[in-house]
Amino acid sequence: MALLTCKDLSLGYEGHEIVRGLNFEVHSGDYLCIVGENGSGKSTLMKTVLGLQPPLGGTVRTGDGLAQNEIGYLPQQTVVQRDFPASVREIVLSGCGGRMGLRPFYSKEEKQLAKDMMEKLGLTALAKRCYRELSGGQQQRVLLARALCATKKLLLLDEPVSGLDPKVTIEMYALIARLNRDEGITVIMISHDIGAAVRYASHILHIGNTVFFGTRDEYLASDLSDSFLKGGEAE
Repeated sequence: MALLTCKDLSLGYEGHEIVRGLNFEVHSGDYLCIVGENGSGKSTLMKTVLGLQPPLGGTVRTGDGLAQNEIGYLPQQTVVQRDFPASVREIVLSGCGGRMGLRPFYSKEEKQLAKDMMEKLGLTALAKRCYRELSGGQQQRVLLARALCATKKLLLLDEPVSGLDPKVTIEMYALIARLNRDEGITVIMISHDIGAAVRYASHILHIGNTVFFGTRDEYLASDLSDSFLKGGEAE
């Protein structure tokens, strides 16, 4: 059974339709990259999957035991968020919020989970540091650790390497691939980097004037990939 099924999905905002008729499934262990032109609806799709905004039509269903509060999310950062005055530990621990219900305090198990995620992502030495004092790459690892506290199943990543230098970008892509391969975490990632998408993803969803969903190899064999790969990137 699919973790996520989108059927006849129409996306937009304030009644303005951006894309219609999206149909795709994401299964456990998949690594799906969502690509396409600016304004094609990539971030809108992710917000719709998260339940942050309703679809204009069609359905989004979770399955295989996945609850809505078990989806880890790493959004694009704003300037205000980069300047957030909290410690690394506090931000990572906040990823456990969906597990708390009505409890006002984190449990011993949740505190241990946050500690484990910081160790997994090499953040232990930074636990007491203020988030806004960190480099861009360190901040993204903190937010990824936070997202991992929310899920063992599905990560949604919106342009996770945006603004990072080339070395840190490669490290972040490698880290995400390792979580998918070694930890069995399903990944859905928005990317403007077509080269990285076809290097790491098992499946590609291309949205815009033309819609494509299929495996990486099927995408590479399509005319659509030719035009985008020749351009280097899909902006």
